[in-house]
Amino acid sequence: MSVASLRQSNDNTSTQAPVVDLGYGIYEGYYNATSQLNIFKGIRYAAPPTGTLRWQKPQAPATNRSQTISAKAYPPRCPQSNDAPMPANYNFTSSGLGNEDCLFLSVFTPQHATNLPVLIWIHGGGYGTGQGNNDLSELIMTNSHGFIVVIIQYRLGAFGFLSSAEVSHFGTPNAGLFDMHFSFQWVKKYIHLFGGNASHVTISGESAGAGAVMLQAMAYGGKQGTELFSNAIVASPYLPTQWGYDDFVPTQSYYLFAQAAGCFDQMLNTVNSTIFECLQRKDTVTLQNASAYISADGKYGQWAFLPVTDGEFIQKRPSEQLLAGEVNGLRMLSGNNADEGPGFVRQTITTEADFNTYTQSLFPLMKDTLLTQVQTTYAIAPTTPGPLFSTLGSSGPTALNQSEFGIGQQQRLDNLYAETTFVCPSYWLASAYSRAWKYQYSVPPSEHGADLDAYYAINREALGYGTLSPGFRTAVQMIWGRFIMFDDPTLPMDVVKSITMTENGTTTGDDIVAAGTGSWPVWGRGGEAGYRMLNLNMTGGHETKILWSSADGVKFNVTQYAGPGLTANFDVVDAWSWEGGRGARCEFWADIGKWVPE
Repeated sequence: MSVASLRQSNDNTSTQAPVVDLGYGIYEGYYNATSQLNIFKGIRYAAPPTGTLRWQKPQAPATNRSQTISAKAYPPRCPQSNDAPMPANYNFTSSGLGNEDCLFLSVFTPQHATNLPVLIWIHGGGYGTGQGNNDLSELIMTNSHGFIVVIIQYRLGAFGFLSSAEVSHFGTPNAGLFDMHFSFQWVKKYIHLFGGNASHVTISGESAGAGAVMLQAMAYGGKQGTELFSNAIVASPYLPTQWGYDDFVPTQSYYLFAQAAGCFDQMLNTVNSTIFECLQRKDTVTLQNASAYISADGKYGQWAFLPVTDGEFIQKRPSEQLLAGEVNGLRMLSGNNADEGPGFVRQTITTEADFNTYTQSLFPLMKDTLLTQVQTTYAIAPTTPGPLFSTLGSSGPTALNQSEFGIGQQQRLDNLYAETTFVCPSYWLASAYSRAWKYQYSVPPSEHGADLDAYYAINREALGYGTLSPGFRTAVQMIWGRFIMFDDPTLPMDVVKSITMTENGTTTGDDIVAAGTGSWPVWGRGGEAGYRMLNLNMTGGHETKILWSSADGVKFNVTQYAGPGLTANFDVVDAWSWEGGRGARCEFWADIGKWVPE
């Protein structure tokens, strides 16, 4: 049955409710008259990963054709696991408790869709938090209903990323990555029922969602080609240290988790049983509580349960595989923010000794000679306290020691973390493809996650929320849309004019010409000469000061630009020399990644 098969509904947002028959189940969604989309929320794509299916690869859902299932509400979120430190006001029941039966997806499709391109969205949250409840309707509407959006959920925390030799023997590490891959297979099999083209799929995400896109691009050695997707979009791809599945760090987290769940001591007193079997028998609240507290008891700004190199799904470290060009798909649109680091780094760094100690904690296996090279690569001149402001990127102070969030040694560390964990991975992903485009979101204060406001306008916690001009947001959404629909994010001149001209023929003041076809070049492989990037910024308006608090409780003012006259200001820049030689620093990390853990 096609999605065009409709029946009457009492839903107050529509006159007819779309129904889709997937074979294993029949789902009824709803029509939203405002967005003119048929929406299906909470379609099951895999069996509940509970009991003996915990830490196993996802399985097909059971057939249930006894009734039509309502698909009008987002599915339950997966169990949540925070990063460290645990917030002082954390309440497990309200903040962490989820439902292990959470492998669902949602579909947003234009009415009467036929053979439309498809965008798959993977939510972020450090592989420990978040859920598939994002509404990307605006992105579809901005692009004249030219594609379908599928939003997926996947196992998080210990449920999705528990790893050790025992997990590998009895189950699978990276279960959450297998969930994503399984959902892609679902799209390939069923999206035609919603009017989608399974041969024209773009996968996308932000933060850990973008990191997951990176790992899906690397899946099975990058030998799947275009079997499941042809394009990929990453916004701030998250790449923490990627350990081997049985290395000390993930193994230690496994045993701490087992101990917290009551399985470690029990195993010592039980014959013919394993920790893994004990964990599979445990009740969900015990496991969820253990996952939440072990995850938030590690290093500052980090999660305990993360993707690993498992030898099957993920076979190499990203810095190694990406720069070898061993990737799935054909094209990449890669973005990062100007100030990615502060939310993940203690805002108490004042001396060079603080910087060195913290760096050593980030890379515990790095030899002293390499640590010395890191210190040299990120060397800064002595810095006196002063005003905090955004750098220009191409001249004046650089992100090495200056930003809206920090100065001197604090910013030195913030930038090091930003580059190793988000920015350089975005460079490497662009370099992995022969057809790739790169951009940076630089609207002050441009902290991690602030760019979400440009894509679908719900990130109200971002410091810069609400400051973007309509032209800026429309341009960015059309950049994404044209990449999804036409495999090229650049904007034809008629599109540029439609964004920057009002109905009465006057200009809005937005300068987005640099995003135009012929102006924004493809990212070039091979280093310095080809590192050309679109810088997304705003100009005009006035400055205000807002209070920003880090997780340490450190409070200080951050400049925010707002007010009348604020307009888009796009420019193509040299990403190699950007911020005092960022391209060379990313090559430095790529070289280090060849022989030590990242």
